[in-house]
Amino acid sequence: MAERRSPAAAFADRFATASKSEALTLAEIPFLRQVNVRVDPESPAAADIGAALGVPLPVSPGTTVRSGEVTVAWLGPDEWLVIGPEGKHAAEPVRAALGDRHGSVVDVSAQRTTLLVGGPRARDLLAHGCAIDLHPSVFGPGSCAQTTLARAQVVLLPQQEGFVVLVRSSFAAYLAEWLLDAATEYLT
Repeated sequence: MAERRSPAAAFADRFATASKSEALTLAEIPFLRQVNVRVDPESPAAADIGAALGVPLPVSPGTTVRSGEVTVAWLGPDEWLVIGPEGKHAAEPVRAALGDRHGSVVDVSAQRTTLLVGGPRARDLLAHGCAIDLHPSVFGPGSCAQTTLARAQVVLLPQQEGFVVLVRSSFAAYLAEWLLDAATEYLT
């Protein structure tokens, strides 16, 4: 059986070199579990799914809630993305909480990879290719947005240490190259 390889694995050494600067940290966080959940937020099923996750589904637009290693991001009025370490909160417990009620639970882990953009210049770097206001008073921890970064569709989650960028696997190399190119300004 072939060794599993993440979409941005080829950039690990270049990310490490760029991260030697105190200004930025670039890395891939491969193989996070990602489960897309669609359900009426007012339904008992939504409450049961929240109980299964150990955290209620957020109902405010563009917000996240976190419990331990699991983050639930609001993607739309009836859509959430559950993000956690590989093997955690696979779709099965969420599907069991939904039962035969109206809704859907789909493991989309293979659809995206996760990039970390951290350090004191992370906002500046991302601002080069992102049209949303990244100022911490507007877009800080506990927020999320579906947006474009350098023309690639991403889900962006600000953290204390930087930003988590969820990008489709097919765009991972493109975005990694763009980040490395844009980072050169901060690596002197």
